[in-house]
Amino acid sequence: MPLHKGPEKPDERPMSVNPFFGEANPVGGMTEAPPKHRLPDAPLPPMTAYQVVHDELMLDGNARLNLATFVTTWMEPQAGVLMAECRDKNMIDKDEYPRTAELERRCVAMLADLWNAPDPSSAVGCSTTGSSEACMLAGMALKRRWAQRNADRYPAGDVRPNLIMGVNVQVCWEKFCNFWEVEARLVPMEGERFHLDPQAAAELCDENTIGVVGILGSTFDGSYEPIADLCSALDDLQERTGLDIPVHVDGASGAMVAPFLDQDLVWDFRLPRVASINTSGHKYGLVYPGVGWALWRDKEALPEELVFRVNYLGGDMPTFALNFSRPGAQVAAQYYTFLRLGREGYRSVQQTTRNVARSIADRVEALGDFRLLTRGDQLPVFAFTTAPEVKAFDVFDVSRRLRERGWLVPAYTFPPHREDLSVLRIVCRNGFSTDLADLFLDDLSQLLPELRRQDGPLDQERGAATGFHH
Repeated sequence: MPLHKGPEKPDERPMSVNPFFGEANPVGGMTEAPPKHRLPDAPLPPMTAYQVVHDELMLDGNARLNLATFVTTWMEPQAGVLMAECRDKNMIDKDEYPRTAELERRCVAMLADLWNAPDPSSAVGCSTTGSSEACMLAGMALKRRWAQRNADRYPAGDVRPNLIMGVNVQVCWEKFCNFWEVEARLVPMEGERFHLDPQAAAELCDENTIGVVGILGSTFDGSYEPIADLCSALDDLQERTGLDIPVHVDGASGAMVAPFLDQDLVWDFRLPRVASINTSGHKYGLVYPGVGWALWRDKEALPEELVFRVNYLGGDMPTFALNFSRPGAQVAAQYYTFLRLGREGYRSVQQTTRNVARSIADRVEALGDFRLLTRGDQLPVFAFTTAPEVKAFDVFDVSRRLRERGWLVPAYTFPPHREDLSVLRIVCRNGFSTDLADLFLDDLSQLLPELRRQDGPLDQERGAATGFHH
């Protein structure tokens, strides 16, 4: 059974097919297509099959108007051509596709240099299908290093390790702790602090802590967590107790923003306690989904026993991944984008995106109906809620009405201890231009008079109005 449960299937009936679609069917007429939920008995002409699928996909939302997603929704045509040329290459087969493997190696070296690794030539890393896989790999390395350090004290399986992180982490970290049997120790939100508190994180650490996760760009509100302060708190902890706790930086978005726009911010391998960093190439790395990157400070940070070697595809190939077969197209596109933009190009793109985010945030605030939580001055992302005096509508009403005009803006509640706070979040990406921002503000402004005339929020069941779940 699929995990995504849609409407109950009615009695099976064939889809109708426009007679103009494609070539004539050799077995009588083109008025019916195969059933939806079982394999057809016979082939269809390729143009007919294409048109049937194409027409159904027209009902999806417009990705460019999706202000919920962080992933890239626009690339240059040349990148699309390059990806099409590489879509049949299996990334894992480094012996058969050595140049694709070399492009991956170069991307790792470029990121190691960008993130100030002490010796970029000795940093180790790999591409992944996205930050979720990258985080899993980083978490596995933290757990294995902890097990190695404690092999003499604890028999295998007698002690459950723990991982410290803010309650605002992306769901992949909850998955990691569940799948790999690690206790998740979460630092809750308090008041107007919407992410991890360094001192609170240090106080949760003990001899069974495998590491602390710092988020460079929270998905809830776009704010950076204070990685340097976190490392300082853990330095103090080590001085007092002798506990040496490594830090992993989940830079899914911010690791491709801060190096270009916040160069004085110290968050990366310049901090000796940072053992590993991940990012999503398909977010602010400006590549179509899905590609991520995981890097470790040096070989000591990634236990060799986690790296497998296979020879049945030819050659001796080291591999550290949850997936085996995957296309090399996204890696080629990442290398293309690195070459195409360079540091100055990335700086220009990210600065433009941040400028758009800050401008929209200011104009939303000026409408008078909303209160900003963040302003888009870290990640090009900002969160806002209704002003205290607004009683006629809530954020879920706003999200629902914007969807009617094609804009996908998520509305959701914050996690403990701020479940009382419901917000809207806008993610600005490359391709969301000032012109599109103007259109969005026009639509939002036109909706407000009708919302103000409501007797109260239409749907008191939080989240039901939009179907969005963080």
